[in-house]
Amino acid sequence: MSLLQKTLRTAKTQFKKTVLPPLMPKMIMWRINTYAPYLGAGVKMTELDLVQGRCSVAMPLTALNKNVVGTQFGGSLYSMVDPFYMLLLMQMLGDDYVVWDKASHIDFVAPGKTKVTANMHVSAEELATVKSLAESGQAVFRDYEIDILDQEGKIVATVTKTLYIRLRQFSGSKTQTSRMSTMVKDS
Repeated sequence: MSLLQKTLRTAKTQFKKTVLPPLMPKMIMWRINTYAPYLGAGVKMTELDLVQGRCSVAMPLTALNKNVVGTQFGGSLYSMVDPFYMLLLMQMLGDDYVVWDKASHIDFVAPGKTKVTANMHVSAEELATVKSLAESGQAVFRDYEIDILDQEGKIVATVTKTLYIRLRQFSGSKTQTSRMSTMVKDS
């Protein structure tokens, strides 16, 4: 290996260790906020903190996401929160774990007549619980509840997400990777 190749490899490694970590949430937010279905529905990720395990999304009421009676379309309400617990857990647990959405349920509580928001959080305690439950190699199923709120703070819908989590070495999905991880690895 030439000196130039070694220097470039060292620079790339240093870049990944120092520059990418603070940029990664911004790159993930950009990728999600430019995802075609979210652009059409007006869904926007407004916060992503991978260290604290938090993300927030918002969706205004527009002509593109109104249903037949002029309120938030149920499919858009669900899609605005669909991937985020999976994304948070994949990023927080790292490559040693496989995380899949297993099931979901949405309970429509009231019509969404304004902009709606949702906040998701994976606490340090929850992360430790998941790791503890998964250490035996068995599949772990965890339920996460998300309230979608209108501008007055009233619940419009509640979504329950069930996630499958397992140590990669015990999983049949050994090759599953995050497209977000690929984005960082390609840098």
